[in-house]
Amino acid sequence: MTPRPLLIVMVKEPRPGRVKTRLGRQIGMVPAAWWFRHQCRALLREVVDPRWQVVLAVSPDAEGMGSRVWPAHVPRLPQGRGDLGARMGRLLKRAGPGAPVVIVGADIPGLRRGHVAAAFRKLGAADAVIGPATDGGYWLIGLRHVPPPGLFAGVRWSSEHAMADTLATLRGLRIAEAETLADVDEAADLPPRAGCR
Repeated sequence: MTPRPLLIVMVKEPRPGRVKTRLGRQIGMVPAAWWFRHQCRALLREVVDPRWQVVLAVSPDAEGMGSRVWPAHVPRLPQGRGDLGARMGRLLKRAGPGAPVVIVGADIPGLRRGHVAAAFRKLGAADAVIGPATDGGYWLIGLRHVPPPGLFAGVRWSSEHAMADTLATLRGLRIAEAETLADVDEAADLPPRAGCR
């Protein structure tokens, strides 16, 4: 029997000053952490679906693995050390062969289960899928097979080059593109009525 597709949601413990700090410098660290915590809960309610398995990739590792913030019924993996590419690369390798894997960030207010379903469908014909973000980065990456050598090498994270750099590390693979969505890095990115206190 083929294993179910795997959706990995990357989260950080929502502590003021440790999560969404760029947003926090504009609206305050406590409101930024409050927004992220509630955004994560809303996103998890939206993306849990019997068609795929959902796993939380938590950071910091020890605190996240034992945290009461996240739903107890959702399995967890530690993100580990390193930059975003090192952490995502490890998560993709740990998933192993057999089923497609998609990784998303938790700060995507427009993400719906239909986006996840579409990404897994695209992996039926492509080796990789990527979801562009409006700022030149991306909100989703998925692979059908074990990650290729050099995946994420030299990617300029937190820049408008992140997606182009990542695509360069996927050269030679069949790549599908998901819908463009916005992540939240700054106050201007917050959806209307985001409800920050």
